[in-house]
Amino acid sequence: DGQTREHALLAYTLGVKQLIVAINKMDTTKWSEARFQEIIKETSSFIKKVGYNPKTVAFVPISGFNGDNMIDNSPNCPWYKGWEKETKAGKSSGKTLLEAIDAIDPPSRPTDKPLRLPLQDVYKIGGIGTVPVGRVETGVIKAGMVVTFAPAGVTTEVKS
Repeated sequence: DGQTREHALLAYTLGVKQLIVAINKMDTTKWSEARFQEIIKETSSFIKKVGYNPKTVAFVPISGFNGDNMIDNSPNCPWYKGWEKETKAGKSSGKTLLEAIDAIDPPSRPTDKPLRLPLQDVYKIGGIGTVPVGRVETGVIKAGMVVTFAPAGVTTEVKS
């Protein structure tokens, strides 16, 4: 129905660099190795067109309903030798979806760049004061630093 293609394109467009393809409902195919390989071939073809390198993607056969290959290795697919992927950090391999998730490289935070903290909200808390809230996108923030909020030009000291 094209939903997987849409999700892959959307993920790539939004800057998702790493991908795991969990091939679900393998129990409904009686854990067919041929069907698994067919899905890998089809999926690899279109994720490559989107911009992903299939060599960097872990393909994992699972059954979410039964929990097969989610956390523990499933005895229902003795033909499955596991997934292997290549990244800048090197090669990694495993058998389960959990191992594939654990093999995702955490994104690097550009701490060497100037501080950029887009504000998400501002709370006024009695006895404490005004508390701006946001996520640090680049740089570092520490207690005692003096920061200036743009475009208002308000300068304040970071308390915690």
